[in-house]
Amino acid sequence: MEFNHPRAKGSPIYLLPSMFTLGAMFCGFYAIIQSISANFEAAGIAIFFSMILDSIDGRVARLTHTSSPFGAELDSLADMVSFGVAPAVIAFNWQLHNFGKIGWLVAFIYCACAGLRLARFNTMLNATDKRYFIGLPSPAAGALVVGFIYICATYHLSGMFFTITGTLITLIAALSMVSNIKFYSFKELNVRHKGRFRVLLIFLLVLTLLIVYPDFVIYGFFLFYALISYFNYIFKIGYGKKVSLTDTVQKATDDIMS
Repeated sequence: MEFNHPRAKGSPIYLLPSMFTLGAMFCGFYAIIQSISANFEAAGIAIFFSMILDSIDGRVARLTHTSSPFGAELDSLADMVSFGVAPAVIAFNWQLHNFGKIGWLVAFIYCACAGLRLARFNTMLNATDKRYFIGLPSPAAGALVVGFIYICATYHLSGMFFTITGTLITLIAALSMVSNIKFYSFKELNVRHKGRFRVLLIFLLVLTLLIVYPDFVIYGFFLFYALISYFNYIFKIGYGKKVSLTDTVQKATDDIMS
């Protein structure tokens, strides 16, 4: 019987992935609180930790064989808080409130698109290619929005140019989440690929830049991730060639290693 199972639903190991999920939700909520106090640097760091915890909870569930529908639903709710509501509120508290109704409307569009993105992901979970996400993942969208605000707050970048740029990034990230563009999921990354010595040198360079300029390197990664997916989509539509993102990344990797 279920009640005599050594790993019943109330067993602590089943709570472990949910603890990581709740931790991610807490970071998202904490980011909202910090943005109300205009502490956008702390808000950006909180969203970054939320992304880390969000990437861990699913892996913990799979490693411990504790995946459950409850955990999946809780994960979606946490994502909505951390990468849907939080970036929208942070952007509004940052500069969007200066635009009045337009500002909160842009923030709501982002929040609504995040909800639609998560709902579509949940309904298409078993019907899509595991190598790709349909639409920009909400954590990446949140990173694009909050990361830009974090850089502006850290380096004291202000003015109408940065305000308009941040607003456009928020809108583009929102629409990207509900688009049909394929974004690589990194779930089938080939870690056994053989390369040349120069690849290690490039990795060392990236690692050095990550230590010296962590904010720019991390934000640059998400920006590059979004742009290369857009370029792949435009190239495929514009020229009618069946070029996948995997082929694009693989070709770039081969060029580096050659």
